[in-house]
Amino acid sequence: YFPEAYYNLGTAFHDLGKLDEAIASYNKAIAIKPDYAEAYYNLGNCFNACFKPYKAEKFYSKALTIKPDYAEAHYNLGNVFHGIRKLDEAVDSYNAAIAINPNYAEAYSNLGNALLDLGKLDEAVEKYHKAINIKPDFATAYSNLGSAFQALGQPNKAVNSYKKALIIKPDYAEVHSNLLLTKQYGLGQNAEKLYMLHKDWDEQHAQQLCKFWLTHLNTPDTDRVLRIGFVSPDLGRHPVGYFLIKLFENILKDEIKMIVYSDRKADDLTDRFKAASSLWRDVRGIPDDTLTKIILDDKIDILFDLSGHMAKNRLLLFARKPAPIQVSWAGYVGTTGLSSMDYLLSDIHSTPVNEENYYSEQIIRMPDGWLCYDPPEYAPEVGPPPFKKNGSVTFCSFSNPAKINDEVISIWARILNKVVNSLLLIKYKGIETTNNIARLTTQFESLGIDKSRLLLEGRSPHIELLACYNTVDIALDTFPYSGGLTTFEALWMGVPVITVPGQTFASRHSLSHLSTIGLPELVAKSKDDYVRLAVNLAGNPKKIEELRAGLRSKMANSPICDGSKFAKNFTAIMQKIWCEWCLDQGKN
Repeated sequence: YFPEAYYNLGTAFHDLGKLDEAIASYNKAIAIKPDYAEAYYNLGNCFNACFKPYKAEKFYSKALTIKPDYAEAHYNLGNVFHGIRKLDEAVDSYNAAIAINPNYAEAYSNLGNALLDLGKLDEAVEKYHKAINIKPDFATAYSNLGSAFQALGQPNKAVNSYKKALIIKPDYAEVHSNLLLTKQYGLGQNAEKLYMLHKDWDEQHAQQLCKFWLTHLNTPDTDRVLRIGFVSPDLGRHPVGYFLIKLFENILKDEIKMIVYSDRKADDLTDRFKAASSLWRDVRGIPDDTLTKIILDDKIDILFDLSGHMAKNRLLLFARKPAPIQVSWAGYVGTTGLSSMDYLLSDIHSTPVNEENYYSEQIIRMPDGWLCYDPPEYAPEVGPPPFKKNGSVTFCSFSNPAKINDEVISIWARILNKVVNSLLLIKYKGIETTNNIARLTTQFESLGIDKSRLLLEGRSPHIELLACYNTVDIALDTFPYSGGLTTFEALWMGVPVITVPGQTFASRHSLSHLSTIGLPELVAKSKDDYVRLAVNLAGNPKKIEELRAGLRSKMANSPICDGSKFAKNFTAIMQKIWCEWCLDQGKN
């Protein structure tokens, strides 16, 4: 009859990671003391830790029924709501925690995260600043603030925030990755500069893990079925999911076993990946050292990193070398910088031969584009050209505001000034916030474009976003960070994309996609040529109509959407690098 003893035992089990034993102990405490709010709260923590959010919600709510002023329970309930995408409820819970404890810096920071996901960017910035004012050494809040500035199209401020986080916490690898990603958006970058920045990441965070490399016992047999692993938080309704699902569904299982290590809550596209996989492991919450052992035990021959330095990456796992061959692909925009990464899968357009020295990886190339697109089955039919109804051309960009830099705005303004009565629709989550509206309208007006010619729209459900392409005539690509999925979606909806590639992998997405589809005439040779192409196309209504009528079928019949051909090419490349590894083992 000592509920506190069971409670303390549960806490000890929880700290040891023995969640089942912790749950049993807390339940015993509650059986003796039914109004034990702290025990209910810790039960919520246990279920949250083992990714059972609805049970966690139940126990946090029970704790709050008993103890309504329990700030930590409100805060963790907010974290649960955020995780299951009940963003408005998350905001309410964080605000409840702050009302009880006005100096709750973590609650302010996570409130900012929920507002950021809601597209309320200005409010998010305000909350991050509040968290930092309360806790000046709050590295995570500085990192989150950097993400908000990135979404507001202010990469210089984002860089400063990330650097402040790293001053506070120099070993903060995740923030260092965020900094590298932000650098990809900057003007004046090239492959060599980015390579040096990424090598610094490797030296600071990854090379020290070389001492944990274990011997790979994979049988060096060139004739056996390959075991290929994929590590990703994005195999679902995410650009990476749209780019890989056709590969998974077309690969021949008597040649390759596809094994997935997923850091993602499942959605309907995830279910397709699961069905197409030989083995699916949900690895959410599993630390890198434990996952390394799992991958070794699975005897993976070739392990794919599908994130690079993007969110929720596992590069420190790859630094431990859990597979004899490691390949980066699909999720990032160039070299990872890792000395432990053997290859990067690209194509001739994205990685020219003369830039190979600026990659830590050896370049292997797909012959027909480095990605394969699976259009969503709910994509609307392509409508008639809007200019016929509107009497003037509507340009568009559905790109991340961070890609819309001062030079992009200057070039777009030149186009709008040359195409009389034309409009520009810019659509993205958060684009309609006060700061973004002020930034864009002020800059365009300074270049002679009245704000009445700008249409600024925020987030829509995906099907509605795709339908918005039926209101525009021509898409203007961004630079130096080009469109990836946005380019595919525009073309699928019959909207031609004008692009100008630069000196980085990130600047060549659309170059690769348009070249693979067979539309090189939409690729500019310079910024002046970009303006010329856009203006000439706007003045050629017959060409716009022809493109709109034929783009979807042209794309569907190109290698970009040919899953079977893509899978065959992929298999051939994997077998080649496997044979090379086997040959090296024979030499050793």
